[in-house]
Amino acid sequence: MHAADTSVQFSSLPLSKQQLATLETLEYSQMTPVQAQSLPLILAGEDVIAQAQTGSGKTAAFALGLLASVDVAAYCIQGVVLCPTRELAEQVAEEIRRLARNLANLKVLTLCGGVPARAQIQSLQHGAHIIVGTPGRVLDHLGQQRLDFTQLRTLVLDEADRMLDMGFQEELDKIVGAMPSKRQTLLFSATFPVQIESLAKKLMRMPKKVVVSEERVDDVIEQVFYQINPSQREDAVLQLLLEQRPNNAILFCNTKRETHDLYTLLKNHQFSVMALHGDLEQREREQTLMLFNNQSVRILVATDVAARGLDIKALDMVVNVNLAHDAETHIHRIGRTGRAGEKGLAITLVTEADAYKFNLLKDALKQHVALTPLPAAQANPESPEPALMSTVQILAGKKDKLRPGDIVGALTRDDRIDFASVGKISVQSQVSYVAVRRNKAKQALAILGQDKLKGRRFRARIV
Repeated sequence: MHAADTSVQFSSLPLSKQQLATLETLEYSQMTPVQAQSLPLILAGEDVIAQAQTGSGKTAAFALGLLASVDVAAYCIQGVVLCPTRELAEQVAEEIRRLARNLANLKVLTLCGGVPARAQIQSLQHGAHIIVGTPGRVLDHLGQQRLDFTQLRTLVLDEADRMLDMGFQEELDKIVGAMPSKRQTLLFSATFPVQIESLAKKLMRMPKKVVVSEERVDDVIEQVFYQINPSQREDAVLQLLLEQRPNNAILFCNTKRETHDLYTLLKNHQFSVMALHGDLEQREREQTLMLFNNQSVRILVATDVAARGLDIKALDMVVNVNLAHDAETHIHRIGRTGRAGEKGLAITLVTEADAYKFNLLKDALKQHVALTPLPAAQANPESPEPALMSTVQILAGKKDKLRPGDIVGALTRDDRIDFASVGKISVQSQVSYVAVRRNKAKQALAILGQDKLKGRRFRARIV
């Protein structure tokens, strides 16, 4: 590193030695643009509005701010992070815990809908330093007088635009009404519509604004716009998938019906595919995302419910099967690709009926955008590739004292399955999941169904 670059090193920040050591262990050395611009302000106690896309490193920015101000010895709620969805809240809580490895006894509690409140109530009785949750469930607990915000130091609104889109304005007002006015407020939003400005005016004191939104799209995502007839749409998607052969891809549709129809078509053509839309139960959504993230499914056909707040680490390709309704949504969709230093590909299918939306998008993107005809399809393309991994579900979890190491140990003992063939492991309260190479799936199922884990046999199945 040249001396001129030291300002973007985490070591340039007024963080504790232990926190810097944790960052080094996690291999966080250089700050992302949103971290470099917002962290000095956050650590100085300023109110901050940061406009940044998902995947820009914003979670670590506010997490480090929260951890720097928390007093672990004081067992009371000192930080609250509000998120639009349960998935995002769980990711955020996980990131805070990772960054807080050096803070013994720090308690981070997730309060979200879709899970029984009973366990949350018990956890709240034991106290917490940082609460991460969705507005509805946080308000429920507040209404039952289970939350005391009198010692609150920092409030974070993550993906604030999305919370307003989802109609959480009233809940936010009530939650903030129960908080001390003398606090630090951090607002993170991918877009900055008028409602965000009015929300910021109500909640914040002389906020500093940080904007790092547009540079990513131009630099790391190759965008291609194909002009098609509406009747070509499905054939165009098949052609693109067979020719590009992405390791993984998300295909965005505008309605649940279109999502379902395209999913059915791809399934019938032997693609490794699942659908993600608002009609799925929370459990089904979480399982679908897990299978996609652990490489047990290659293609996700999704509505915009999937466009934000999902933790998808690396994505080869996004296809806008239908042009998004507005430029903000388009940018959210394509922002899923081109991560972790890789160049991403975003393909958008445009019909004559999209002319008005397409012209608005061109203006908003501030880059050269050209419509090109869809190339002729290749003759006799290869068949779709199956997913790389399969996922085995074990009917045991944290309640059975099961840990990821127990599962890895069972699979790899006596070299039955090599370590490289074992993928992501997720141990939840009552069930666990492990991804294994497809050609090892039956062997893994036999081992996990027959061997003892923690001295007991548990049922297992391939998801």
